[in-house]
Amino acid sequence: METIRIINFIITAIFAVCYSYQFIYVPVSLWMQHRERKHKDIRPTPIKRVNKHYAVLICARNEAAVIGQLIDSINNQTYEGNVTTFVMADNCTDNTYDVAVAHGAVAYTRFNKTLIGKGYAMEALLKEIRRDFPEGFDGFFVFDADNILAPDYIEEMHKCHLAGNDAITSYRNTKNYGDNWISSGYGLWFLRESMYLNYARNKVGASAAISGTGFFFSNEVLKDIGGWPFHLLTEDIEFTINRVCRGRKIAFCRSAVFYDEQPTSLKQSVTQRMRWARGYIQVFQHYGKDLVSEICRGNFSAFDMTMNIMPAFLLTAISITCNLLYGIIGAVTGGDITIALWSMCETVFNACALLFVLGSITLITEWKNIHARPSRKIFSAFSFPLFMLTYIPVAFTALFVNPGWKPIQHKATTTALSSELMRKESERIS
Repeated sequence: METIRIINFIITAIFAVCYSYQFIYVPVSLWMQHRERKHKDIRPTPIKRVNKHYAVLICARNEAAVIGQLIDSINNQTYEGNVTTFVMADNCTDNTYDVAVAHGAVAYTRFNKTLIGKGYAMEALLKEIRRDFPEGFDGFFVFDADNILAPDYIEEMHKCHLAGNDAITSYRNTKNYGDNWISSGYGLWFLRESMYLNYARNKVGASAAISGTGFFFSNEVLKDIGGWPFHLLTEDIEFTINRVCRGRKIAFCRSAVFYDEQPTSLKQSVTQRMRWARGYIQVFQHYGKDLVSEICRGNFSAFDMTMNIMPAFLLTAISITCNLLYGIIGAVTGGDITIALWSMCETVFNACALLFVLGSITLITEWKNIHARPSRKIFSAFSFPLFMLTYIPVAFTALFVNPGWKPIQHKATTTALSSELMRKESERIS
């Protein structure tokens, strides 16, 4: 059984080498948040006001129940410049197109059962815009149909763009955090991603990562990449890797807040996360060589993104699998399986303890920004490790199964997320 000890030691060592830098992000984020609160009254260097014409891109598949709320939140923005909302109703069998038009969006339809996925829909939408609006736009926002924007979202992103950033991601909050342990697990993870990954990355001079929705890119970026050639299962990560491998950085705008609806069904959650995990594998297959090349050139963001698409869950899954196999072999041959079982339990316990600490730190610092009852918030710190551990079988299965792209069902928001609440939160964060 000495072999299993060596295997576990090697996996632990690899984990430490790969991810120890992310633990440094935590004190960096805490310290910088403290400094910003301390110097909150100091006025930033004024930037010359220039209003720009922006386009909002929404690719939606059977999202009639929620897309109207998103478009309304766009129409009610405080930004004084021009904003045009575009919707691609992609393979819809409901009235998504009609709802989008009724709420003031420019809408198109697409029916293609072969080229399926958000990346293809985005590419088609941009082609339609280029044909019908040849004058073009200064920049593009990308949202999922279930999102809702804080009233000053575009204004804050506009300021960040004027500061010299041509690709920006934002603060991702959750509409339905308090629904159950699954939605709170997502919500806590995205809050951690915002403040203890993307925020910290920018503070140390590294690139933030796009995470599906709630991001911006300028017209110059669109020209640089030549349209939208990102068609893998995780086109957001593909876009991020493209920018990083070109030596560019993505900014994080903490004061731009949007709300995202999370799955509440374990089945839907597993389907979605399996697509993400499979997408990470696809991205590494396509861009692994470029990432390694950039890492050798000293591009820290390339290393960071490589770790981002090679999840720690995979290492944990390998460790647990090795221990299980060793235990089964020991049981069949009449050997001692105690060490293997103890080692497996120790691995799971250590992972849970670490996830509890990381989740609790995020919960404490973002407490006021979470829309849920206090009891639900506290419970989420304890359920967060369980939610994250469900990634282990998901990541392992994704090695062998391609789940394809399947839509996630959403429902209209009926919670306390009024415009006034969102305005107060945006003011508090900024």
